[in-house]
Amino acid sequence: MSSDDDMPLARTNGHLSAEKISKSEDGSMDIDSDSNMRPAPLSIRNGPIYDDDDTPLVNGNGKRKSRSSVGKVNYHESDGEAGRSTKRHKKAVVDDSDSDVPIKSRARLPPAADETAVAEDSDDDIPLNKKLVDKRKSIDKAAEKEAKSLRASELKAKKPTPKKVIKDESDDDAPLSGAKSRKRSVNGTNGKAKSSSAKQADSDSDTPMRKKGKAATPRAKVKTEQTSSGKKPPAKKAKKEPSEDPADGEDDDEEEYRWWDQANADDSIKWQSLEHNGVLFPPEYEPLPKNVKLVYNGTPVNLHIEAEEVAGFFGAMLNSAHNVENPVFQKNFFNDFKDVLKRTGGAKDRQGAKVDIKEFSKLDFQQIFDYYQGKSESRKARSKDEKAAEKAEKDKLEAPYMYCKWDGRKEKVGNFRVEPPGLFRGRGEHPKTGKVKLRVMPEQITINIGKDAQVPRPPEGHKWKAVQHDNKATWLAMWQENINGAYKYVMLGAQSTVKGQADLKKFEKARELKKHIAKIRKDYERDLKADSMADRQRATAVYLIDRFALRAGNEKDAENEAETVGCCSLKFEHVTLREPNTVIFDFLGKDSIRFYDEVTVDRQVFKNLRVFKKSPKKEGDDIFDRLTTSQLNKHLSNYMPGLTAKVFRTYNASFTMCRLLNEIKEEERTMAEKIKLYNDCNREVAILCNHKRTVGASHEAQMGKLADRIKALKYQVWRNKQMMLDLDSKLKKKKGAAFFELDPDLDEAWILEHQNFLVEEQRTKIQKKFEKDNQKLQESGEKIMPDKELKERLKDADELAKKYKKENKSKKVEAEGKAPTVEKIEANVKKIEERIRTIELQAADRDGNKEVALGTSKINYIDPRLTVVFANKFNVPIEKFFSKTLREKFHWAIKSVGEDDEWQF
Repeated sequence: MSSDDDMPLARTNGHLSAEKISKSEDGSMDIDSDSNMRPAPLSIRNGPIYDDDDTPLVNGNGKRKSRSSVGKVNYHESDGEAGRSTKRHKKAVVDDSDSDVPIKSRARLPPAADETAVAEDSDDDIPLNKKLVDKRKSIDKAAEKEAKSLRASELKAKKPTPKKVIKDESDDDAPLSGAKSRKRSVNGTNGKAKSSSAKQADSDSDTPMRKKGKAATPRAKVKTEQTSSGKKPPAKKAKKEPSEDPADGEDDDEEEYRWWDQANADDSIKWQSLEHNGVLFPPEYEPLPKNVKLVYNGTPVNLHIEAEEVAGFFGAMLNSAHNVENPVFQKNFFNDFKDVLKRTGGAKDRQGAKVDIKEFSKLDFQQIFDYYQGKSESRKARSKDEKAAEKAEKDKLEAPYMYCKWDGRKEKVGNFRVEPPGLFRGRGEHPKTGKVKLRVMPEQITINIGKDAQVPRPPEGHKWKAVQHDNKATWLAMWQENINGAYKYVMLGAQSTVKGQADLKKFEKARELKKHIAKIRKDYERDLKADSMADRQRATAVYLIDRFALRAGNEKDAENEAETVGCCSLKFEHVTLREPNTVIFDFLGKDSIRFYDEVTVDRQVFKNLRVFKKSPKKEGDDIFDRLTTSQLNKHLSNYMPGLTAKVFRTYNASFTMCRLLNEIKEEERTMAEKIKLYNDCNREVAILCNHKRTVGASHEAQMGKLADRIKALKYQVWRNKQMMLDLDSKLKKKKGAAFFELDPDLDEAWILEHQNFLVEEQRTKIQKKFEKDNQKLQESGEKIMPDKELKERLKDADELAKKYKKENKSKKVEAEGKAPTVEKIEANVKKIEERIRTIELQAADRDGNKEVALGTSKINYIDPRLTVVFANKFNVPIEKFFSKTLREKFHWAIKSVGEDDEWQF
């Protein structure tokens, strides 16, 4: 591959690496650093770097200055410390995507239609320390072996064909993209899916969308039947089951649109006709009662209704200490609040005298909080009928907006509600947390709809910003929010055709990468030793992205965006080197969430990073100063049309999951064991892909509850075994005394506590049943039961307490139930023991997931068809892995795979 040296440099500020790497400089980097090169230990807030390790840490220079720039970063710690205002965070996140369009150009102009063709799912994740290295190596070897096999098959397919050729009329004009391309179907139900490499401009591309229309790689032509008018023929359709959605109405008989069975034709035109009812605005603000006031320095003040609403935003969330006690949150709120006060005439006391609000610390929101808290409690206390009536009213209000007509098909709209005003919270230590999100007005909203469709009416007295008819865009409405200047879109739901097609393209592109991964790895391993600094930096970046799932990163507008970091934008202070080959990453990643990871790399990569950090570079300088994300993606597209850095995440996750699932042998297992096996594979993928979450505050409590459930079941087992002895005392000799012994996890104190719990639980059940029966009598107009009936019923709980007391004294348990037999009780024991094993598996699974986010990989990176295949192969209901929402989102995967259990990624 040729060098990218002729491209514009990524950044020209700070010290720039030399264009070439001399042999003497390269050789000097092989020498291990001595103790004199060891810098001061990192602050503990930047990770567990210990000072008692004799191995030197290397940051490129013999001596290192204090980490002044890092010291300005306030990472969110697990001990719940409030954030602090920092200079580093005087920027805001404008776009979380990996797009390479300069922020300045995007912040001021609405995006073109093709830039918003498909909205991407969130894939928020935090790195986890690298594990399972040996398994990863074996999987990488398997990937390279498969890539070589696929490439060999492809080359074989390109050889001249014999003279006698059987013409395939179905796609004789379509170019082959692989050895068996002609035979492949889009959904891959025959085990091989059609390559999607011909489609470069899709939702996962990192190439600026505006540029794609001019310089996109020519698409592979796919021959499809067309009518004389040039329109596509009707799609294949299959009957669908009756819908449970009452909003379907006359569309109950509508046939299912099986888009995944269709040829992969050019889809730049997204729709021919589009009808919808616009957006649903949040309710208007309800003023506070006259007796509820904001208090300043002990004085209740009167505010303009707009300022009162803003004060209510803060007052209503006083119980969210994480936010309201954060100094950055307080500062941003107070600045915006003062602006609103200034614009609306300020605050006045009861006599009408002006009150100058200057200090946040003198504001008292307690009355406002108490008011909203009271409203919340009253809502919770509503009767069942009141809740049902309110829900019915809400459903009626939302019904017109929930669906649209897309080319005559009924499609569900995803986010048709306009966000209500409030205070921005943000993720991680966001610099704009606490700022006021203004109410979105109709005059800010652009509607996208078909030319022949009726334009939805804006609220009375208002008008839309614009109405357009762009059939190359998939959004229905758009507006710009005031916090980060980002554009918000009303899109179709996750289960829609458009979103499904985007998902399928993403995973098919990752499958296509299988053919090229061996070549890519061979090339970047060669270029790790290149003389050209640009080539060596690019090879090192691809290595880190491929092996450790780093995001590529993109250019930042220092004035408008938070300093979040990806691979290409790593700075000197973000990478620390520890001999012989450990690299410590520590920076703010996507959504201003801290990325901390210690990884072991190839020695050549370690040496390269030392070269990239070589003096005179210092803190604030870029490591990859001769590389940008756009340059990297342009280089990757030489291997495969549409290949970008982010495709590696999907490929590595799906290929790894496929290999792990294939290693599972078919044998007799319980349902719980099968589910745990799948989750274990998912967990390994999540770890390999660096998906982490913070251990929840309730985790220990949840684990304690599971432990108590297991103990309770063990106690049931013991009581049942004692009942067996009550029926036949000879069983003790026949089965052995050990069979009837109390489980060592259960002691006398716990048993007494558990018995008291069971008695109280019985009382509660009786009480609730009594109240429910009386409510039914009252609703039917009959006389309710007196309290003495309740007392009579509660005697059952008293009898249970007496029975436990007798058992504790005699150490014997009388057989219970109708016509009890040893056989019946023993069968019951086996059922309870099976429940114990199931809960123990669940407990182990939950504990294993406490720091790993399985959902991130399962939803965004693992091809859902792999999950469907596993469910088919091991006879597990798909509901065990996909919630209702995910089943709707991945409907295409479930239907396209069908009952096949041999499909491979």
